[in-house]
Amino acid sequence: MTVALMWEARAVEGRDAELLEWVREQWLDGTPLRREIFGAREDRVLVITWWDAPYDADLPEFPEPGPELVARPVNRWRFESLDVLPD
Repeated sequence: MTVALMWEARAVEGRDAELLEWVREQWLDGTPLRREIFGAREDRVLVITWWDAPYDADLPEFPEPGPELVARPVNRWRFESLDVLPD
């Protein structure tokens, strides 16, 4: 089974580049199948990691950044892959 962990944070206004750099410096215990970083309007950063694991597996999560970088608590979601479409 493939499990995707999503982590989303909103940077303090004007600190999105610093939050992005912080995210890039984070290492997880274990190696995900894939790790992808996204940016969005309103200074948001999203990280998705894919894992070959059961849905309820104990997987490493990104930590909470310091309050000087984020405007609100981090959002986290867990999903399981249900279907893969061809490219």
